[in-house]
Amino acid sequence: MPPCCPKSGIMRRFIPFLKKHPLVAVIRLQGVIASGGRAGIGLNDAALAPLVERAFTRGKPSAVALVINSPGGSAVQSSLIAARIRRLARENNIPVHAFVEDVAASGGYWLACAADQIWVDDSSIVGSIGVIFASFGFPEFMARQGIERRVVTSGRSKSLADPFLPEKPEDVARLKALQDPIHQAFIAHVKARRGARLDESADLFNADIWVGAGAVRVGLADGLAHLVPKMKDLFGDKVRLVPYGQRRSLLQRFGAQIAGSALSQVEDRAVWARFGL
Repeated sequence: MPPCCPKSGIMRRFIPFLKKHPLVAVIRLQGVIASGGRAGIGLNDAALAPLVERAFTRGKPSAVALVINSPGGSAVQSSLIAARIRRLARENNIPVHAFVEDVAASGGYWLACAADQIWVDDSSIVGSIGVIFASFGFPEFMARQGIERRVVTSGRSKSLADPFLPEKPEDVARLKALQDPIHQAFIAHVKARRGARLDESADLFNADIWVGAGAVRVGLADGLAHLVPKMKDLFGDKVRLVPYGQRRSLLQRFGAQIAGSALSQVEDRAVWARFGL
C-alpha cells in the first residue's frame, strides 16, 4: 500500500498534532413548532434536545449554524429550544449563526434570535413578532341542523371560546389578556438578543413581516447570505459542515401517512399558508 499523503484524512486521524480544518455543526430546524410532534415532523424541545447537544459538543465545532424554515407555533417550545441553544453556546463558547430559508416567522424568528447573527435570502420572510389564537365558530350551523349544545362546567371560564357558541366579548378580552404576557416575553427575547441592531423608529412588534433586505434594514437580520459561502468566508474554504437533523421513521421515509395525523397535517398547512407557502 502506498504511503499516505500527510494531508489526507487518514493521516490526520492518526497524527493528532496535525491541524484539522474548522468544523461547523449544521442543525436543520424545519417545520411547525409544537409539543408532542411526531418523530421527524415538526419541532419540539424534547425531540431536538439530543441532536442539539451533540451538535455543540461533538468534534469541537468552531461554530454552530441553524438552518431555519419555520412559520412558528408553540411559544413555550420556541422558548425552550432557543434557551437550550443559548445555554450550550455559552457553556462551550461557540458562536451561533442562523440562516433563514423560506420563512422564520413568529416562533421561527424566536429560534433565529437564539443565534448571534441572522442571515437571510433576498426572498426570506422574517418577523411576525406577535401571538395568535385561531378557531372556528359553528353556532348558526348548529341551529340550522337542530343540534343542541349541552355543556356543564364547574367554572365560568371552563368553556372559554367554545366554537359551538356565539363569540362573547368577555371571552375575547380574556384571550387578549392571556396573549399579552406571551407577546411581552417574545418582545423581551428579541430585544435582548438583537439589542442596538434594532431600528428604534420601526414598529417591529405588531406582527408585521419583512422580506430579505427589508429585514436587514430594520435590524431583524444581519445580512444577505447563504450557508456554504458564508461559512467559507468566515472559516476558510476547507471548513467542514456536519449536518444534524431529526430522524424520520421508516413509514415517513416512504411517504406513508397515519390516518390519525390527518388533522395535524391540515393544521400545519394552515400555519404555512399564512405566509403564502
